[in-house]
Amino acid sequence: MQLNILAWRSLSRNRRRTLITGFSIAFGIFLAVTFTGSGDYSYTSMIDTGAMMGQGHVSVAAAGYNARPALSRWLPDPGPAMEAARGQAGVSGVYPRIMGQGMFAAGARNVGAVFLAVDPAREHAGHNFFVRSIVEGELFAEGDGRGAVIGAGMAEKLNLRPGKKVILTVTDRDGQLTSELFRVSGIFRTGDRAADSGFVLLPLDRVRRTLGYGSGGVTFVAVYLDDQRSANGVARELTRGLVSRQDVEVLTWRETQPDLSGLIAVDRLFNYLLQLLVGMIIAAGILNTMLMSVLERRRELGIMMALGMTPAQIVRLVLIESFWLGCLGVAMGIVLTAPWFHYMSQTGIDLSRLIGEEYSAGGVLVDPVMKMRLYRESGAAILAAVFMLTLAAAVYPAFRAGGIMPVDVIKEK
Repeated sequence: MQLNILAWRSLSRNRRRTLITGFSIAFGIFLAVTFTGSGDYSYTSMIDTGAMMGQGHVSVAAAGYNARPALSRWLPDPGPAMEAARGQAGVSGVYPRIMGQGMFAAGARNVGAVFLAVDPAREHAGHNFFVRSIVEGELFAEGDGRGAVIGAGMAEKLNLRPGKKVILTVTDRDGQLTSELFRVSGIFRTGDRAADSGFVLLPLDRVRRTLGYGSGGVTFVAVYLDDQRSANGVARELTRGLVSRQDVEVLTWRETQPDLSGLIAVDRLFNYLLQLLVGMIIAAGILNTMLMSVLERRRELGIMMALGMTPAQIVRLVLIESFWLGCLGVAMGIVLTAPWFHYMSQTGIDLSRLIGEEYSAGGVLVDPVMKMRLYRESGAAILAAVFMLTLAAAVYPAFRAGGIMPVDVIKEK
């Protein structure tokens, strides 16, 4: 208790320097929350958007399908995998799907595209980026019907609109070419040129018949989660539950979307390096403050040691000063950062004028509105880093103070 009182007296002795150092810590917290919060929001947004483009946060696929996505690799009975997925905590949706490539033709025009076969009775707009982006017409209502939802870019290339016919030519499960007639029921516009020009939604049961998959075959089961961070845990549990199935493999979004995963990993690394640089600058400021304080009080500390304080107590005193300086900086950081974080988490900054409405990265459309969200572990990591840096920066001044020789410094004028 006595050391805490002495520490506060020391900090209040030069209030201007203490406040400046506290503000530097607060500004560091402001930057850390900005970098981490924008990263948490943008990474989660991109991962969720990528998942909504077909394969989910976790995917239970036919063995080898992800490495080589051929329609000859398929799951005849996805039922056990779907039941196992529904039994996992944090799962918000489970969907049987078929994804493949084919040629779409209308009249004399044709274009290659990726198709995603879905069950309209199960699909939810919150889990399907293309369904929620329909701007004309609607999603087909029958799973065994001939409806098709195409992108605006493809509609323009093939001169199609709702009600028009389009023919799909595709290689079935046995490697034979087969064709099927569909009628456009809707048109979506995502803002991503590649998706709008090369993606089609088709009815699941009709595609099963076309490919010879029988009544229940799929290429994968898409699993959607409330929180993308639990993907690894859910994948491990599914793998454990399906260990007897040699014909399936459980994948997270990192395996199904390697480009996006790599982009996020690199961006996160640069984010951490930038925060480390900021932290080192703040630590240098704290080191300077504590060292100046120790040098200015050499005679005082020497007298305290002459009166009975041990070097260990002097070291503790300086470290306690640093701790309370960190607490002051955190308090100032909360006051400085809270209004900014509230605005950025609720409203954000629209960057569409700088990056455009159709900016994509890692094959995923990027939200042009910069926002923030801060996970609990991210906030805890920032606070822990602040106190660690504050205490680490005070270690040298503390031992410098503990090494003072009372006889020498008392003689100093």
